Amino acid sequence: MTLAAPTTLFQRHIGIDYSGAGAPESRLPGIRVFESSPLLPPHEVRFGHHWSRRELAQWLSHEINSQGPAIIGIDHGFSFPLAYMEKYNLGPTWGDLLIDFTTHWPTAALGARVSDIRKGSGAARLGSPRWKRLCEYRSGSAKSVFHFGVPGSVAHSTHAGIPWLHNFRTLFASSIHFWPFDNWAPRPGVSVIAEIYPSLWKSRYPRPDLTGDQLDAFATSSWLRDADISGELSAAFHPNLTSHERVQAGLEGWILGVY
Repeated sequence: MTLAAPTTLFQRHIGIDYSGAGAPESRLPGIRVFESSPLLPPHEVRFGHHWSRRELAQWLSHEINSQGPAIIGIDHGFSFPLAYMEKYNLGPTWGDLLIDFTTHWPTAALGARVSDIRKGSGAARLGSPRWKRLCEYRSGSAKSVFHFGVPGSVAHSTHAGIPWLHNFRTLFASSIHFWPFDNWAPRPGVSVIAEIYPSLWKSRYPRPDLTGDQLDAFATSSWLRDADISGELSAAFHPNLTSHERVQAGLEGWILGVY
């Protein structure tokens, strides 16, 4: 007997543990991808494979909407604190930040390394580790996207990953919903890319046979799938924010699953 798929918003649930180490073409054990569907539990995409950021971007470009709408959770910051926008007179949209940041931090370029750009063109657009986004305060434990060189830091991965988001936004503006920048309610039938924080869910999905990077991607895919099936995902798209906070988070971004 064929099982009927539960009614869900998405047909695929992709969790990505990201890494800002090396250059875009460097193959890194820290990049892991797990995928699930309403009827299939998470499995690792290309098991044992060492992805590069460039290769991952190419794979995502092919996968987006190729088999129905997907929700893709990526473990790095998608934007910066309001203090950064104010210091460098950026805005009023996320797109303005993407253009400015990619100009000063061309970390998607061949051979580019975050540590090198930080001392070069990126020096004109540095942030302070004291600056945090509203979602980071709300989470209670997420670190600033400018806090380099500490355990659990997402600074390198954020500075390495944002230019790829700009590329996707340029190529797939009509077929990807970047949450929450394109609206808090995703468009039906369109793939969604959202920022995630695997520490929210790892304790729910223990897997001692997985490495830490694998577990982050596995837990993300697991939660996205389970939350979609249960209906929790719909609620997660609408965190409890005041109208003022919603405007701020619409520029700073938000971590899916932080309420």
